[in-house]
Amino acid sequence: MWYLCVFYHRLLDYRKPEVESLAQLFGAIEDPQNDDVPFQLQWKLPPHYHTDSPFHFVNLPSEQLAHDIAKRSILVKGMYELWGEGSSYEELKESVLSYPDERKLPYLDSDSTFKITVDSFGKVISLEEQNELIQGLSYIPFKGRVKLRNPDHNFWLIEVDNYGGNNGLPPIVQKRIFFGREVGGADRKLIPTYQLKSRNYLGPTAMDAEMAFLMANQALATSGKLVYDPFVGTGSILVAAAHFGAMTMGADIDIRVVRDGRGPNCNVWSNFKQYGLPMPVGLLRADNNLPPWRPTLKEVFDAIICDPPYGVRAGGRKSGGRKLLKGAVKPYTVPDEKRTDHIPSTAPYSLVECVHDLLDLAAKMLVMGGRLVFFYPVLREDDFAESHFPEHPCFKLISSSEQILSSRYSRVLLTMVKTGPYTEEIAEVARIKHMEFKENHVKWLEDGNLHSAVFSPADGQLTEAGDPKLIKDPKPKYRGKYV
Repeated sequence: MWYLCVFYHRLLDYRKPEVESLAQLFGAIEDPQNDDVPFQLQWKLPPHYHTDSPFHFVNLPSEQLAHDIAKRSILVKGMYELWGEGSSYEELKESVLSYPDERKLPYLDSDSTFKITVDSFGKVISLEEQNELIQGLSYIPFKGRVKLRNPDHNFWLIEVDNYGGNNGLPPIVQKRIFFGREVGGADRKLIPTYQLKSRNYLGPTAMDAEMAFLMANQALATSGKLVYDPFVGTGSILVAAAHFGAMTMGADIDIRVVRDGRGPNCNVWSNFKQYGLPMPVGLLRADNNLPPWRPTLKEVFDAIICDPPYGVRAGGRKSGGRKLLKGAVKPYTVPDEKRTDHIPSTAPYSLVECVHDLLDLAAKMLVMGGRLVFFYPVLREDDFAESHFPEHPCFKLISSSEQILSSRYSRVLLTMVKTGPYTEEIAEVARIKHMEFKENHVKWLEDGNLHSAVFSPADGQLTEAGDPKLIKDPKPKYRGKYV
């Protein structure tokens, strides 16, 4: 059955992939490991609507599925059984009256309670106008009692106007009016509850709560699954996964973050305690470049979710130290009396090496059908925009969602599913792919100069003499995170 899916008007690239992931989580879509089965829901737009419009029709097999998706989704505002639509209220009336009575009457009986909400997109409707529009629905034979809090049935009248820019979208040809019964709505208390400004323990790269929940949905986090974050930091991503019932485990190269925090009551563990969530199975001091797992240990995690350090806000580090890696000093053993407070030496860790190690780790440690969800940076240049993302023979890329962070830089959320077992032959193929990838992107991935590429003044800002000191405001102009 076709349902009207109304999205929040933000993070436009993330909306459909999230719904499709949740549809698989709740059993509506076949496993994407099978290349013969298209991993997509059926979508369609209202006539003449832009693809970035928040209004879409989606074909789902059951009302319960639509309810479950809307309740858990971060970007779905609501799912509706559409009773009628039109370009005017006269057309809407004809459409509603022609909707089958057997679909309407069960929700109009005298033993039920109901509420009608008026909403709009591209305009503001005053309270007086809303009351008039509700009174205009008198042709619908409501027999139940009005109840504004927790009614049995919620009905929505949504008007989309045809003037102006419609929140950044091209104007539509004509306005559209929808009327329908709410099948499922978003949990509007979720993001305010977990917002970072009220978080107990934060770091400079803590993941925004909304994005963390989106990543957890992409990874199909749920009860009985084990989720791992190899760059755990202050644990923002694992907090989101634990909220959905998943068991969690994390690692970080900085022992001060995973062990100490800012004290016994302000650390990664306290973030879980703050929300009453199950504690992680374990937090490790571990290096993504030198994983701590035994060679024979494989296929442990159901999902790996992370935000690798790509050098914009913080650069990656790996064990060894510059002198040790260059061979200037020999490996050493830390004396027993100094091990308690010892902080191992580290060296810079380029993104190209980090991504290769991450894919290799995931290929070994994910179960078949497990998901790898991680952010990947993109310089917004024509020659790079057409290039491919990191690849691995064990994985199939099922979605890539871009978030624009500045005029020169964006990040893409990649969701991959494990489709093949890890073998030595596969590892060699992956190494060759890694070398090809490294050669194509050595410009900024290997050199580690992504930070300077993002924050340096644009060419057009330089004076004719080429002196950046004369620039009045050299900072790049950033767009909002909800683009």
